[in-house]
Amino acid sequence: MIVVSIGGSVLFSDIKAERIAEYGKVFDEHSGKVAVVVGGGKLARKYIDALRSLGGNEALCDYMGIEITRINALLLAQSIKKAPKVIPRDFREAEILLKNYDVVVMGGTFPGHTTDATAALLAEYVNAEKLMIATNVEGVFSEDPRVNPEAKLFEKLSPEELVEIVYKSRISAGSKSVVDLLAAKVIERSKIPTLIFNGTVENLKKALRGEKVGTEII
Repeated sequence: MIVVSIGGSVLFSDIKAERIAEYGKVFDEHSGKVAVVVGGGKLARKYIDALRSLGGNEALCDYMGIEITRINALLLAQSIKKAPKVIPRDFREAEILLKNYDVVVMGGTFPGHTTDATAALLAEYVNAEKLMIATNVEGVFSEDPRVNPEAKLFEKLSPEELVEIVYKSRISAGSKSVVDLLAAKVIERSKIPTLIFNGTVENLKKALRGEKVGTEII
């Protein structure tokens, strides 16, 4: 069992059926069981900004974002022949669906949880063999590479080292971590082997085949 987190910026920066179909084909061709958690992307941000402008509080905005991730999940599920066109609302529903389907796609579950944190918690819940986090950068760097072009890309890290890097990035002005702190802490406590990589279609294929790509958390 593998859990894959696909951020909204990776797959849903713009809604193109052809691009979504490419990712769906990768999951159809994979032989093992996979649970996929998708993010909200630009669409979620637009709705959240509008809701916030209308006076919506942050918890309500989180619920809005969750609904958009579920819409995105249905789009991806439609592109995967092996996946049910039912989007689970929590980990228990996902686990039940995984008993009958090789691929299950879901969105967010609870306010305050990012896509990566949701995927890490799902991986812990279903005792996944591996967690894969598809991002829009090559892996985990010593610093934000968009701020410092000289930042070092790590090939391997321990969970504790990941937490330390994420924590430091949170307190650095103008810096953005490749994963959020909650996801990193869940990875640390569960000790689940994790791969953080640039989520192109080709890299996703390589990751699912067990080929070297991105940063390994071991």
